[in-house]
Amino acid sequence: MKFEPIALREGSEVEIAFEGEPVKARHGESVASALASAGHLVLRTTPKGTERGVFCGMGVCRDCLVDVDGQRNVRACMTKVKPGMEIARAGRAGKPATTDPNPPHVTIDCVKTETPDVLVIGAGPAGLAAALAARRAGAHVVLADERPIPGGQYFKQPSAGPTIDAQQEEGRRLVEDVRRAGVDIWPETLVWGAFEPLVFAVNRGGGTLVVQPRAAVYAGGAFERPWPVPGWTLPGVMTTGAAQTMWRTDRRLAGKRVLIAGNGPLNLQVAAELARGGAELVGVVESAAAPRSPLQAARLAVNAPRLALQGLGYLVDCRAMGVPVIYRSQLARIAQVDGELEATIDGVGARTVRCDTVCLGYGFLPSSDLPRSLGARCDRDPATGMPLLRRDAGGATTVDGLFAVGDCTGLGGARVALADGVLAGAAAARHAGFDPYRSAALAGQLRRAGRDAARHRRFQAALWTIFRPTIADIVPAPETVMCRCEEITYGEVEAALAEGIGGAGAVKRRTRVGMGHCQGRYCGALLAVMLERNGHRSDEYSGFAPRLPVKPIAIGGLAREPAAK
Repeated sequence: MKFEPIALREGSEVEIAFEGEPVKARHGESVASALASAGHLVLRTTPKGTERGVFCGMGVCRDCLVDVDGQRNVRACMTKVKPGMEIARAGRAGKPATTDPNPPHVTIDCVKTETPDVLVIGAGPAGLAAALAARRAGAHVVLADERPIPGGQYFKQPSAGPTIDAQQEEGRRLVEDVRRAGVDIWPETLVWGAFEPLVFAVNRGGGTLVVQPRAAVYAGGAFERPWPVPGWTLPGVMTTGAAQTMWRTDRRLAGKRVLIAGNGPLNLQVAAELARGGAELVGVVESAAAPRSPLQAARLAVNAPRLALQGLGYLVDCRAMGVPVIYRSQLARIAQVDGELEATIDGVGARTVRCDTVCLGYGFLPSSDLPRSLGARCDRDPATGMPLLRRDAGGATTVDGLFAVGDCTGLGGARVALADGVLAGAAAARHAGFDPYRSAALAGQLRRAGRDAARHRRFQAALWTIFRPTIADIVPAPETVMCRCEEITYGEVEAALAEGIGGAGAVKRRTRVGMGHCQGRYCGALLAVMLERNGHRSDEYSGFAPRLPVKPIAIGGLAREPAAK
C-alpha cells in the first residue's frame, strides 16, 4: 500500500491493511483496537494450529502477536496505528524486513549508562505519585513505562481527543503535574533486567542502555488472574481490562454483544461503560452474592464516600440499561458455535448465552519479577499462592535502595497506590540524599498520605467483604489448557505429578509448562494451586524463578544503541 506522507493528528482516520484487506483505522490507536473494531479477532495461529487473538491487552500474554511491515512478532495491543501499515497474522509476512544487511552494533563495554538519582518503573497511579514526590524532594527522576502514554491501567489516557470522565481527567492532571515538575518520562521503554547491586537493563528506542540509580521505585502493577475453563484461549475471549482499554483509550468496542464474567466491582464499571458506548451486555456473571449488607455499605461510605457513590452509580446504570447481573454464578465453559461464542454459566444463575466477546475478570496477580531478580524477599500470598514483596511502611524492600509500591505488592486499589506512592517516592529520594521536607507541598502530602492509605485500606476490606465469592472455583478438566503459550493441559501436568515429579521447576522441565512467551505469569499461579492440592507445601521459593529478560525482546535490540529521543 502506498500513501503520501501528510501531517496527521492523533485520531485522524487512516487506512491500513490486514492480510491484504483495507481497514479503516485512527492514527495513534492500538493495532489491536483497530482490528477488533473491524471484526478481525484472529491474529495468529499457534504451532499446534489453534487460533488466538487479543487476551490481556497490556503486553503480558503475547497472544496478539502480528507482523507489521515485515517486522515479526509485534504486539498488536502495544503498537500504535500509523497510516499505510501492512499487517499480517504472525508468521505470514514472509521474509523478515531488513533495512541494513550489516546493522551497526555495540559491545557490552560501549553500552550507555544513565545515572539518575531515582528510577521509577511503571507509570500507573503508584509510579506517577512516587515520581512526583521524589522530584519535589529535589531528586533527578526518570520514570520508565512500557506503554506509549503514562497513566497505567487505572488512569488509562485517551489516544486522541479529550478525557471522557473524572477518572481520566484526574490522571491527565497528575501526568501534567509530573511533567511540569521536571520528571524525565520515558514512554515505550521496557526495563527487562535487574542486576545487583542496583543496575537495570533497559530497552528504549530500539536499543539497550543501562540505568544505575541511587534508588529505585518498582511500581510494576498487576495482571489479571487466569480463569482456566475450556475455551478460555479462543479468539474473542479476553480480560475485562483488555476490553476496557480498547474503550477508554481508543473508544472502540471489543464486540457488539459482550458477556463479562468474574468477581469484583471493576466488572460492573466496565459493563456500564461498554453499555453506554453502544454494546449489548448479555450479562455480568458475578461469583459473589448480591450486595445487601447495610453495615458494609456504611463502612464504604464512611471511609470513601465518593468511591461508594461511584460504585452505586455503576449498579444503577447497569439496571437502567437493562444489563442482567447474574450473582452467585461463574463461567464454566466457552465454545465456538455457528460463528459465535457460546458461554455456559454454572451456579444459581445457570444458563447458556451467545455473544461476540467474553471478558474475564476474576481478580489480579502481582508482578514482581524485577525485584525478585535482585533478591527481594517475599511472603507467600495465601489467596493466590503468589509471592508478595516484603516491604516496610515507606515501601522499602529487603534490597538496599529498592522500594516497591502499588498493586505489585498486593491489591489495594488506586487510592492506596497513590498514597503509598507519595511515601515510597519520598523515601527513595531520602535514600538518594535528598530532604523530602524541603518542599512544603510534599511535606503536606506526606502528612496526609499515611492517613489516606489507612482509610482506603479499610474501604478495600469492606469492599471485598461484599464481593467475597460464594461459589467454589471450578476444578479444571484434564483437557483444559493450563499453559496458554505452550498449550499444555491440566491432564499433562497431572500425568507428570503421577510420575512422582514435584515442585514447579521439575514440572516445568518435564512438561514445558511456563516456558512460553508470558514466562509463566498465567500458568505459574495455576500450577501453584495444583501443587498444593497434591500435597506440596509452598513458600516464596516454590514457584518459577524470575528469568531475564523479564519480557521477550528482539535480539537485535540487545546489540543496538537506542535511537535518539
